[in-house]
Amino acid sequence: MKINTAMGRAAGVNQKGVRQHNERLILSLILRHGSLPGSQIARLTGLSAQTVSVILRLLEEDGLLARGAPQRGRVGKPSIPMELAPGGALSIGLKIGRRSTELILADLTGAISWQSQITYKFPVPQHVLLFLRDGLSTIRASHSAQELARMSGIGIAMPFEIWDRTELIGATDQDMAGWRDFDIVAEAKTFCEMPVVVENDAAAACRTELLYGKGRALSDFAYFYVGSFVGGGIVLNHSVFSGLQKNAAAFGSLPVCMADGRVAQLMDTASLHLLESATKAAGMDPQIIWEQPQDWARIEPLLDDWIEKAAEHLAKATMAICAVIDFGTVLVDGAFPDGVRARLVAATQRALDAHEKRGLLIPNIDAGSSGTNARALGAACGPLFSQYLLDANIGLHG
Repeated sequence: MKINTAMGRAAGVNQKGVRQHNERLILSLILRHGSLPGSQIARLTGLSAQTVSVILRLLEEDGLLARGAPQRGRVGKPSIPMELAPGGALSIGLKIGRRSTELILADLTGAISWQSQITYKFPVPQHVLLFLRDGLSTIRASHSAQELARMSGIGIAMPFEIWDRTELIGATDQDMAGWRDFDIVAEAKTFCEMPVVVENDAAAACRTELLYGKGRALSDFAYFYVGSFVGGGIVLNHSVFSGLQKNAAAFGSLPVCMADGRVAQLMDTASLHLLESATKAAGMDPQIIWEQPQDWARIEPLLDDWIEKAAEHLAKATMAICAVIDFGTVLVDGAFPDGVRARLVAATQRALDAHEKRGLLIPNIDAGSSGTNARALGAACGPLFSQYLLDANIGLHG
């Protein structure tokens, strides 16, 4: 997609045979901006008013768009904004983690209409596959043929090399070895005819923040997601940057200096597996951390120490990242309750303020907005993005 940088708008084309491109462009704009009248869509895209009117009508007939409340101006007839239709396009998201797996059904608006979860000491490929198969059966039995026809596919979000660093979660190499040669896409397609795609779980969470969270208002940002291991994502010019080998923003591998001078990786200093270990050492069941709905009141005495230590190293990682790319905002999210996230963000900002920052323009540290569901929703976004949206820059101004 071309970007008219002078006018700050995404440029559409009117030539015959590009209807699909223009449909994706319009859906992408409405997803980013919210409901829009046809006149504003024409101005943002550069498409003619007639072309926009035709596409909006077709998208409405397809059930992808719905009419919003009329907006009255000073003169003339009221304009009718168009918005994404709830349930107009559906997708399944599977998040596979080292302590839990979630399965959700979501639509293009980001609304989750169904979800299920299992927890475990460590993931076993066949158990996860059975969970997916059972979940699909439940979805098929509880939804109409019309709803099932709107399914775009299955997106799977999981850590790359999930079998690595097993000692940090109390598993052995033998426990996790089954993942090395396990082709989950091929296995899923033995009982599902829909498209199946896999991506890194932290990158999927970053996409959720870009499409449905605070990232909608930001052209560029870095994103930390704190799970069993900490990971992240990078957004440049309104697009998630994956890198040549789809492993960009592997923030968990960033080297950080410990108080005793040793060098460790960020995953060793700012991950939830550390809080899990502290919970176990205190004689409590660490499953508390992963159960839904989340209730961390029982581990409150352990939180201050974990938050301060994690924040210190997130601050160091922020400086390293911003020495390479000049981000104005760094978002922090994770698999924890909202109150814990707010405390971690505040502590990270304090730690950042206390460090020497010569030569750096320090970003604002802010909270992400998607929480525990970020990775599963990001997974579901994959098939929706592939079928309905443009994986390119959508202008925010016009």
